[in-house]
Amino acid sequence: MKRIGLGFTRLLHGHKTFDHGIYPIEHKELTAGKPIRRLPFADELVIPLQQHKGRASVPIVKVGQEVVRGEPIAVADHFVSVPMHAPATGVIRAIGLAPTADGPKTPAIFLKVYHAASQQVLYDMEREPERMNVKDIIQAVQDAGLVGLGGGAFPSHVKMQPPAGRVIHTVLVNGCECEPYLTCDHRIMLEQTETLIRGIQIALRATRAERAIIGVEDNKLDAVSHLRARLPKHLPITVEAVQTKYPQGAEKMLISAVLDTEVPVGGLPADVGVAVFNVGTLAQMGELLPQGRGLIERVVTVSGPAVKNPGNFLVPIGTPVRFLLDQVGLKGPLGQVILGGPMMGMAVSSLDVPVTKSVSGVVALEPEDPALARRQVYPCIKCGECLQACPVSLNPSMLGELAVAREYDVMAGQYNLDQCFECGCCAFVCPSNIPLTQYFRIAKSINRDAQQRDEAKQRPH
Repeated sequence: MKRIGLGFTRLLHGHKTFDHGIYPIEHKELTAGKPIRRLPFADELVIPLQQHKGRASVPIVKVGQEVVRGEPIAVADHFVSVPMHAPATGVIRAIGLAPTADGPKTPAIFLKVYHAASQQVLYDMEREPERMNVKDIIQAVQDAGLVGLGGGAFPSHVKMQPPAGRVIHTVLVNGCECEPYLTCDHRIMLEQTETLIRGIQIALRATRAERAIIGVEDNKLDAVSHLRARLPKHLPITVEAVQTKYPQGAEKMLISAVLDTEVPVGGLPADVGVAVFNVGTLAQMGELLPQGRGLIERVVTVSGPAVKNPGNFLVPIGTPVRFLLDQVGLKGPLGQVILGGPMMGMAVSSLDVPVTKSVSGVVALEPEDPALARRQVYPCIKCGECLQACPVSLNPSMLGELAVAREYDVMAGQYNLDQCFECGCCAFVCPSNIPLTQYFRIAKSINRDAQQRDEAKQRPH
């Protein structure tokens, strides 16, 4: 059963959900029961300056400079930007270009780790968030380098300051983790409950919201009961179980399921009075802000058929994927490595790519994995499966035909291409094996390039 009617689905499961979507095999049993474990430091960490949406960070260190763990090494260049902090005590070996998951190399700081050092965080400044005003909290969140750890990497402090005329009434905490294989958020809810609750309180104070709701998929009912049992009675925080369905963790889908509210086309959650934060982000917020520290590590699920010892690991930012896989061990040859989950994640061409703030998982596939098999692409048969799967009610079939015809402007202007967030549902259900998501990604990239060229022509010389 891939899909059934929304009303009957809610009656059957008893938990809220959104329209459409799919039910991919979860594969979460590989790591869901494994506690978070700290990994050792690699010999060298690679810290890209562009790990977030917005402007890249600007280095404030020099080659040969020694730094201590937690020390700022790059500053924010704009309100929509965040700083970077040293994930380890060591020396700056170089500032240059490093490989990325999406292809082009990007400026980065290369940090040689001092293994003889204690690697205690030596750069902090204790403070009391509950006594800070809203402006100071927002500044502290930016100073900590916090971004969306669910994969979006949008600077967290920006979400705390909604556009003029918008008022936030609800902080929606995203604990869905709908991608197959990934279980880091599940473990955070179970193991870092105290700091998660503290982070929610900070978000409530900063946004001036009246309440917070933690949305958790019903394949993690142990987390639901665990959180409910530990929430202080005086706090306006509740936990809501939602149906396990992909992509339940997308902001608009979660808002639809939990609040029965639709974000307008082209709008933001703030337009309906909501600010959405990932559980990992808020757990880090609750940990870092009271100590005045920066984000230097995150929990990452390392899993997949090729992994010998899958698990959930606390990993320093900048750790090369190669080192990570060496630590967990491989069963044999590698077929493909994906950063994030298999639905929306990015396949890497080099194992030298580092773990960044947005990397929630590393999924390693074997060469013979069915997902890697070359499949014949056939013409669209107009079955309508993709229309039923699309969570934002687009027409992927028509968009796919327009992409083949290179009618990219028509895709955007008449068929709302920019509303697609590339969840992969349409390609997943397509019986003709049409790579619709890839078509849409290319079309949006071409449209962005064309827009930039037009804007450049209009600038005065």
